[in-house]
Amino acid sequence: MSSTMLPPGAKAVIFDAYGTLFDVHSAVARHSAAIGPDAGRFSEIWRAKQLEYSWVLSLAGRYEPFWSLTEQALDHAFARCPQADLALRPLLLDAYRRLDAYPDARDALRALKARGLGTGILSNGDPGMLKAAVASAGLTGDLDAVLSVDDAGVFKTSPRTYALVLEALPVTADEVVFVSSNRWDIAGAAAFGFTCIWVNRLGLPDEYAALAPNAVIGSLGDLLR
Repeated sequence: MSSTMLPPGAKAVIFDAYGTLFDVHSAVARHSAAIGPDAGRFSEIWRAKQLEYSWVLSLAGRYEPFWSLTEQALDHAFARCPQADLALRPLLLDAYRRLDAYPDARDALRALKARGLGTGILSNGDPGMLKAAVASAGLTGDLDAVLSVDDAGVFKTSPRTYALVLEALPVTADEVVFVSSNRWDIAGAAAFGFTCIWVNRLGLPDEYAALAPNAVIGSLGDLLR
């Protein structure tokens, strides 16, 4: 890796969306006072179930849009945290469509584009979710491609999802740098053949040793150092 964490032959840097560019816990954070002391646990359950449902459906050979899974996971979080007011449901769903981008997301994307690199998103999110999130965060002009696994009809970490990048952009797998905060996503992208950078904001222990990232950083700003 060069000092910028990017290999010399890189042509495109592709980002996961949820948890990497967008803070998945910001929806609950906006309504944490109304939810009460279990707001943190509520948000963790919502996120965990959202992902669990995607993996179960993929292994079962089934598919539903990610927004449907997001709604189902939210309902499960309400069931697990009965003190939370169900009247907050539409407010939380609206907030999830307008998640906060991490503060360093825009600067990182613009700096990469300034260096002549293609930029994009590859996400489990369905097209409507991604369009709303990107527009709300003001990132539309900073991305060359916004790719949804909806086009593959399966969720990450299926190889068919990562292949969408090669179908959309004039690149080969070894010319793609894939950036994600989700270690399981890094494992899938590494298995596909991408150069992978794990954004480990929380300092989590490593896993999936056979499918290691090429680099580990603490923030998106570290991509340029």
